[in-house]
Amino acid sequence: MKKIKVLIVDDSLLFREWLRKGLSNHPSIEVVATAADAFDARDKILAFEPDVMTCDVEMPKMNGLEFIRRLLPQYPIPIIMISTMSYSVFDALKAGAVDFVAKPSNLVAGSANIFFDELIQKIVVASSIHLEEIRQQQGTLKPIEPRTGTPSSIRMIAIGASTGGIEAISSILTTLPVTVPGVVIVQHIPSGFSRMFADRLNQLCKVSVKEAQTGDYVLPGSVLIAPGDHQMRVHRVGDLFKVEIYEGERITGHCPSVDVLFDSVAKAAGNKAIGIILTGMGYDGAKGLLMMRRKGARTIGQDAHSSTVYGMPKAAFDVGAVERQASLQQIPQLINKLLQQ
Repeated sequence: MKKIKVLIVDDSLLFREWLRKGLSNHPSIEVVATAADAFDARDKILAFEPDVMTCDVEMPKMNGLEFIRRLLPQYPIPIIMISTMSYSVFDALKAGAVDFVAKPSNLVAGSANIFFDELIQKIVVASSIHLEEIRQQQGTLKPIEPRTGTPSSIRMIAIGASTGGIEAISSILTTLPVTVPGVVIVQHIPSGFSRMFADRLNQLCKVSVKEAQTGDYVLPGSVLIAPGDHQMRVHRVGDLFKVEIYEGERITGHCPSVDVLFDSVAKAAGNKAIGIILTGMGYDGAKGLLMMRRKGARTIGQDAHSSTVYGMPKAAFDVGAVERQASLQQIPQLINKLLQQ
């Protein structure tokens, strides 16, 4: 079996060697080179032609963000950022990095095993991503016009995503007017970064965006994002809906889990909801979206061509959970169409 060739870029010799040793233990991965900075990395890319690159955000001479902006137009390599708590990671994703992992605070065995399990999984997925094909599908999404007249019967929009989802969610939310029904979102994201993601979106969007807390109501013009390492579900309270955030087990391998959210929306909102499954690896959300559709909700799945990873949408489509497949560019207008019906 052909191994995945990985280039490690980090200014710390200790961390580079720790990464190299950890990744080299996996039978499917070959660390072909390491680099201390962007200029060293450029030379190593030419010499070793890696399949995937891991890159620190903060580096000397040229930071990871600027490196990505200059590199990707010439060498479309899938890049996974390894980042401390920083808003810069979202800029890196916007610039073209495919995913990120949180940099461990210590290198002891327990933390290391969790970190490497996540990183290796993302490297394997990244190695199959064709960046040039995805870029051809990208474009500016048209804003949805604010609704007037008869209110929509839809009370809630539930969205689930994983790899590639941060940019996909950002693209959709920036098109939404303040008249849109309340939105609840599960994005697979590390603890701490979920609040940064919500804060960033709140600055970019017309709708109000925040990291969800227990007791928050799902209201028109508002978006609630599940916090990392916590589950989120929706309950009906009279004519309103509110969320519950709790520490729970991983469901379908994830916490937060899209299945947990979608299942609760199916029970609480029934045919007054829209469910949307976006790009991501694995199958989280497929069962929950199927439950939503069976309860009368309208359901949308992102198509293969516009997905960074056509895993979660495919799993949902295969079980019959997806009523309509659409490209990322088409989804906002499809939402608008469903709200008018």
